This record gives sequence, structure tokens and C-alpha cells, in this order.
Amino acid sequence: MSDVRLITSHLGEHIIRQIEKSSTVYILTSFVMKSGVQFLKESLQRAIHSFADIKICTGDYLYITQPEALEELLKISEKIEVRIWNSNGVSFHPKAYLFQNEANDCLFVGSSNLSRSALSNGVEWNLSVRNHNEVFQDAMEQFLLTFYSEQTVPLNEVTLSEYKEKYDHYHSKNPNLAKEWSKAEELDLMLPSKMDKPEDPVVIHENQAPYGSIQPRFAQVEALEELHKTMEEDYNKALVIMATGLGKTYLAGFFAQQFRRVLFIAHREEILQQAKNSFHTIDPTKFYGIFDGKRKENHSETIFASIYTMSIHRHLHSFKKDEFDLIIVDEFHHAAAKSYKRVLEYFQPKFLLGITATPDRNDNKDVYAICDGNVAFRLDFLDAIKRKWLSPFKYFGVYDETDYSQITWLGNRYDEQELLQVQLKDEMAEKVMRAWVEKKQTRTIGFCSSIRQADFLASYFNSRGFRTVSLHSKQVQVGRHEAIEKLASGELDVIFTVDLFNEGVDIPSVDTLLFVRPTESLTVFTQQIGRGLRLYDTKNHCVIIDLIGNYRNADIKLSLFNTESDRKTSKTTQPVVPELCELHLDLQVINILKEMERKKQPRKEKLLEDYKDLKLELGRRPTYLELHLQVASESIQYRQEFHSYYGFLFWANELSEREKEVYQRYERWLVEEEKTGMTKSYKMVVLLSMLERGPANWYKPITSTEVAPFFHQYLMEKEYRKRIDFSDRGAKKLWKYDEKGVSKLIATMPMTKWSGSSKGLISYENDILKLEFDVLEEDEEILYEMTKDICEYRLHVHFERKSK
Repeated sequence: MSDVRLITSHLGEHIIRQIEKSSTVYILTSFVMKSGVQFLKESLQRAIHSFADIKICTGDYLYITQPEALEELLKISEKIEVRIWNSNGVSFHPKAYLFQNEANDCLFVGSSNLSRSALSNGVEWNLSVRNHNEVFQDAMEQFLLTFYSEQTVPLNEVTLSEYKEKYDHYHSKNPNLAKEWSKAEELDLMLPSKMDKPEDPVVIHENQAPYGSIQPRFAQVEALEELHKTMEEDYNKALVIMATGLGKTYLAGFFAQQFRRVLFIAHREEILQQAKNSFHTIDPTKFYGIFDGKRKENHSETIFASIYTMSIHRHLHSFKKDEFDLIIVDEFHHAAAKSYKRVLEYFQPKFLLGITATPDRNDNKDVYAICDGNVAFRLDFLDAIKRKWLSPFKYFGVYDETDYSQITWLGNRYDEQELLQVQLKDEMAEKVMRAWVEKKQTRTIGFCSSIRQADFLASYFNSRGFRTVSLHSKQVQVGRHEAIEKLASGELDVIFTVDLFNEGVDIPSVDTLLFVRPTESLTVFTQQIGRGLRLYDTKNHCVIIDLIGNYRNADIKLSLFNTESDRKTSKTTQPVVPELCELHLDLQVINILKEMERKKQPRKEKLLEDYKDLKLELGRRPTYLELHLQVASESIQYRQEFHSYYGFLFWANELSEREKEVYQRYERWLVEEEKTGMTKSYKMVVLLSMLERGPANWYKPITSTEVAPFFHQYLMEKEYRKRIDFSDRGAKKLWKYDEKGVSKLIATMPMTKWSGSSKGLISYENDILKLEFDVLEEDEEILYEMTKDICEYRLHVHFERKSK
């Protein structure tokens, strides 16, 4: 039975009782004080020992949160996941405490932040809501959306250091505030706030011709063949990149038929429901279930799970580690990477499949990383258009005279209020409407940057006699189903929306796309373009009308319209689009793009910024392999600019003083290891066998006979290694281990060749491979780690490249 009570004092006592008996502990508070952390510290430690899932989200608004409090949280346990909301000056004032165990759930929401006075003797009002499933699940969903928002960063040593700097800078300019907070410490600033609650997810389906006996089609046939090859080659992870409209979810459904139990993971409920429907269409005889905040259908043969729900400790551990034979991961947001990592590190499937519609690696580095960079199949929207599997397009780049350099950039988006000042003007709306009237066809989706802009444009277009509607989470006058049906039937001219049609909703009859927002994410831009490229009986092509100004990514996004080969060869501002497609840019747009290219951020600085972003997320310096799999830039660029990864780290002042000494002393060796040619993996396999001897012995001389057992085992233990590097005529004879034969191969190939190409760093005589430089005893550990880091990176990249 649910129970709602008002608590006006000593909330902390109630919270401590709940912490110590709960398997899930989620805290959302606008600021955190050291005294509040100390108040709960022992309880949180006991909960960690009981394997509770603990997440704490706080904010940086007005820099009230004390760095000392964050430091205390870090000290309690690394198993407590803490994230900081970057408010960018916008008020952030939620106060909520969520607890759950097998029998009960409890929510406290009200006025109490995480400080001793708020939790003990302060004047506070809070509601306690117990065992009200609907309210609790809504609160849980909203907490996770906030916790994993793009505006949050994980708390670690790196982000704590950055917060301290900003905190000190802010309070140096506001010394009176700092003094008062230090004096009272427990001051809770009660400012109003409201967190918008989005509508429940709605899955829209347009009536389509039935498949009949459902069979793979178009790109799905090729992709399935490549996936089967990948499995035969002993890979247990793979990524498939398929443009929107080619049926990547159906592909996953066809592939899943050969597995007994399947887990499909996504970050949006629309995708889960759509995937369930697709799988059911393929095989209606199986049982399919949803596993999210509201439903726990965990006994189904195939489960479609929200990553936010599945990553909760008690939900995750309700399944066995080997519960699923196949796990399918749909594209996901970077901030949720830790949740995916927790789930994927727990489960032990026979195969892991990542699927994405977005070809841009910069925005989808996490999807690449979970599949170890193994791309089994790739077909982006340009290649699909060439094969006539998607509709051609006519792209019009229309000049937007807005000066975006005067609008504040907040790290991942423009300041909304400043942006609205230029967007909500009649002359701007008139320009948009004229461009649309001149180029439109019959059914249009207009992509806006905010709800207010969508409402404004819909109102303006309607006042000029057009039939339009704005569709977003706050719209109550018209439902999504109704609006989409009217657009499909021709009763509406335009739907103006904000990110509603990025994923999970398709209207094949849409033949015009209108972009009235600066492009912030290449992933989102590509997804939105996909909304207009589905084939339809009455559609010959899709018109794309895109307002282009001097905003960030304006020049980069046009490269999406070049094929991969054209990207490498084209030196013009205007992309080379596929046959049947057209691309037209206003003269002012061409001038903007040329100017942006001229002023482009220097490459070294771009590499540094991308590196820092990854370091911020990891909370430490990334390994070379982590850099390759997760950084936005291509890892090879670090070698091209700095000769080696450690050369970059030296330049960026990311090495300790001792590491700098070691790098400078052995720079020639580290550069040689980075740059030595690798037609096969043999050199690095030999080096890896040397590294197996440990920090004190790895660099000592070694013979081909000593290397032979490790060398043979390494290349034979994975089918893909054997196929790529150990299957020519000579090597095939050695599949059955022959020490003499393997030793001869090693002596002839990597040892002799590396000796000849290493410029005196390596010698090979009388079957002894020797490094021709001395290693000081005090340098052994550091040089070993650097050498191992580069070796593992080069082996991974070699097989990744060769497998493609």
C-alpha cells in the first residue's frame, strides 16, 4: 500500500535507514556540502559493502557545491558513481532521494540539499512517497535522464581538479558569497526550479505493404553474410553500420534467429518497442518482452531492455552472466557509456553485435569501442542511394546571415536564450518561409533548435495561410499520432519539431526536410536526413533546405554528402554528390565555408582538445588503445603530428617528470616501435613475447626458438589472426606446431627484417635478437609500460585494418 507523508525535520535519519536497507540508492541534489557527505559517509560505506548501486548527481550552479565535498565522495568508494551537472548559469535546484530494495521503494522529494543542516536540524519540508510504483518509476526515469544527460560529467580526479579551478575563480570574483558560505556552510539557497517531464514515448508506424513471408532484403542480405563470416573467423564482437531506412533492426532480428536467448539494448523506449515489433514480424512464434522502468518481462526469449534500467545493480544481477547468447547494442549517447560498460562487463554472451545508422565515427566512438573497432559491414546513405535503395536528394544550402560568433557556445550547444533573440524575429521567419515556398514539395518536417522556435515558426506559417503544427514534448493541443497521420495524408504542410524524429519514427512519404537550426551533432544531422530518404511510390527525390551560417560544424557537416573516396580526393568546398543527387549552395554560403576552412583550428590543438575530452570522461590518461577506440580524432593523426603517442603526451605536458626523462632518453626506440612497417603482425608478436618476460627482462636478448611457442599460440588461438597473417602456403604447413619450422619463419621474417630496417636499434646475429641500447634499472618499469602500450595498440590496429 502506498504511503505519502510530510517530513519537516531530521530527514537525514530517514535517509540513513533507507540507505542501509536498499540495493538501489540514487541522490539528486543541486549542491553538496562536506558536512552532508560526512553525515552519510558511514551509511554509504555499509551500503557499498552490501553491493548497493549508488549514484549521486549534483550541480555546479553558482559554485555552491564545495570541492571538499566532492573530494570526500571520491574517497568513500570508487564504486559510487557521481556526476556533476554543468548548469552554464541556468538554475539547477532538484532535491530528491530514491531508494529501492526487493520489497519496497521510497522517494523523498522537497527542499533538502546534501548538507548537515538540511538533513538534521534545518527548517525543511520534504514529502516521503512509499510504494507508489507509478510515481517512483517516473522519478527513477527522470533521475537517469538527468544523470546521463550530455550536460553531466563524471566526477573523477580530472573533473574535480577542473571544478576546483572554476570554483576558486568564481569565488575570487564574489568574495562576500564565499565568506558567507564558509561561515554558515549549511546555507541552502531556495530558488524555484522546474524539471520538464516529457511525454510518455509514442511509437509511430505508418501503414506499409506487408513483407509476406518475411525475408532479408537489400543490404540486409550482404550484412548477414559478412556477420556469418565474422563468426566463422572467431570474432565474438562486430559492428554493422547501415543507413536509416535500410532496416538495421530487421537485420538484427534475422541475425538473432540462430541464437537461443537474446538481449537487445537501447537508450530510448521508442526504439525498444519498434525493435520488438520488428522481431515479432520476423518470427511471431517466439516470446518477446520489454525490460524498462515500468515493465520487467524478464522471462521472455528475447528481451528489449532500456540501458538505464538494465544497468541498475539489482536488475542486472537478477540475470545470470551467461543468460544471453547474443547481445545487440543499438547506438547510444556517450554519457551513458559507463552504464553500457557495466552491463557488457557483467554478461558473457557468445556474440556481441553493435548496430548504428550513423557513419560518423567522431560522434559514435563508443559504439566502435564496444566492438573493438571490428566493422563487419558498412553501407552509408550515399552508397545506398547509388544502389537505389534510398531516395536521391536535392540539397539547398541557404545563406543564414546570423553571426553565430556573437552567440555563446556552451561546449556542446549554443546558449538557447541568445539564440532565440535572433530566431524569434518576423524577418527571420519570413526568410525561412520564402526559401521553403520556393523549393518545397508536398510534406515537410522542419527541424528546430528549441520548443519556442518550433511554436513561433508554426504560428508564423499558419498566419500566412499554410497548414502547420509544432510537435514536441509540451504540445497538448495535438497528439503525435494525429499530426503524423495528417502530414502523411496531405492535410498538413509542415511539422516543426525538436529532435522528435531523430530515431524510432518514420514517415516514408515525407519528401522535404527543412533545417532551421545550427548543426551541433553530426550524428543527429545524419539521423534527421534519414527521415526523408525512405523510398515511397510518389517520391522521386527528397528536397533538403538547410540554413547555413558561420556556426560550428557548418563546414564539417557538408562532408557527409561526399562518398568516402571523394572525401579523400576532393579539394573543393562543395562536395561531390552521387549521381541523381544535386547540391546547390548560395554564393554567400560558399564564401562562409571557405573562410571557415581558412581559419580552421590548428590540427594539433584539435587533437589536444579531443584527447582532453576523453581524459575527462575516463578520469585518467587514456592508454593508446583507448585513445584509438574512443577519441573523436583518428589515432593515426597523433603519430603523424608527433611521431608517437608519447611524443604527443610529452608535447601536451601529460607526462610526469620521470616519464619525460624516460621518453627523452628512449625516444628513438618509441618512435621506431610506432613507425616500423607491418605487412604482417610478426614484429609486434615477437615484441609481445619479449614483454611477457616482465619489466626487468623484456629488453634482454632472445632467440627465435624462445619466441616460437608464444608466436605460434598467439596467431593460432584466434581464427581471424590465423586467416589474416598465418594462412599463406608456408604458414599453413606450420598449423600443426613444429618448433624448428616456426623458429625458421621467425628468424627469416620479423627478426632479420626488423634488424635491417631499425637503423641500428635492433641487431640479429647467430639467432640472437638484441636491442642495441642500454636500459637503466630505474627506467625499466616506465619504459616497459610505454613499450607495451604501443605494442598492444599496433597489434589491434593491424588486425582491425586487415580485417576490413
